[in-house]
Amino acid sequence: MHYDYLVVGAGLYGSVFAREARLAGKTVLVVDRRPHIGGNIYTEKVAGINVHKYGAHIFHTNNKRVWEYVTALAEFNRFTNSPVANYRGELYSLPFNMYTFNKMWGVVTPKEAADKIEGQKKAAGITEPRNLEEQAISLVGTDIYEKLVKGYTEKQWGRDCRELPTFIIKRLPVRLTFDNNYFNALYQGIPTGGYTKLAEKLLEGIEVRLNTDYLEHKDELDARADKVIYTGPIDAYFGFSKGYLEYRSVRFETELLDIPNFQGNATVNYTDRETPWTRIIEHKWFEFGKDGEGNDLPQTVISREYSLEWKPGDEPYYPVNDEKNNGLYEEYKSMADRERNVIFGGRLGEYKYYDMDAVIASALDMAERELG
Repeated sequence: MHYDYLVVGAGLYGSVFAREARLAGKTVLVVDRRPHIGGNIYTEKVAGINVHKYGAHIFHTNNKRVWEYVTALAEFNRFTNSPVANYRGELYSLPFNMYTFNKMWGVVTPKEAADKIEGQKKAAGITEPRNLEEQAISLVGTDIYEKLVKGYTEKQWGRDCRELPTFIIKRLPVRLTFDNNYFNALYQGIPTGGYTKLAEKLLEGIEVRLNTDYLEHKDELDARADKVIYTGPIDAYFGFSKGYLEYRSVRFETELLDIPNFQGNATVNYTDRETPWTRIIEHKWFEFGKDGEGNDLPQTVISREYSLEWKPGDEPYYPVNDEKNNGLYEEYKSMADRERNVIFGGRLGEYKYYDMDAVIASALDMAERELG
């Protein structure tokens, strides 16, 4: 069979485009090298708990169009992301808010907290932040930076905070209120029953071939479609001819425990440098716990996350968007722009950190342009 579109990758970007193409009356084949659909949002059920196999995914957006799009396909719960920071046994609220400031400094009013931060920023002599360390101190002061930002960030990125760009920390929420909601988003939640249900709805009625490595069968697969939507790593598409783009990868240690409650929260970040993992996820609290439901499950599943430098064969997670890598990406992008009948999209195809809502918005915009 010949297809209008070959979609490489059954993650969010590829699946959204595939659905839009099918609804437009096009024939679509989706291939993915993994044994499952959904890409990194894939969830699998273990002991009655939907486990986020590739790390925590919490849907959050201010884009009403995107929210209506996903909620038309799956029911979402009211999960609110309220992580906890563990610094050598001391527990602090994330995002940084009045609970954090009170525990750190004993301050009670927003003015006291703001004055404390401003005083520490001045003492550090920061006017225009030049790196992540200076950006963080200007946002939250030296004490919070040293306890709750520095160790976690250096574990996550494998680099000294003074070597990292400021933009990484600009997403950090800081509030002079008692609001424990991590995201500044109007809409937030997790699909009831796990993200795999959402992926299944997106790909309903579409031919999908799993365990199929596109680059190993490129000529054969290309011949079967008029156009290719490629969501894999852009450097891999070109055989790494200009060199490897750098990523951070993540290793997960997942355990099924014979206790009902391990840490009482979905996410706990370990912010000291000595603890080897960055955070522990307890998966049941993404869906249970609002009214005590789920506490009757006798077991729980936890995942420890270890950040590591990507090497060929590892799963690429976070693009290292520094000057060197962005320059290399631009070389690959110029090559991609010359490819006939191939569209590069998504986190790996565009070498760009994307939140889930932005991936969906980008895929919908591209589908609109492409499909009319």
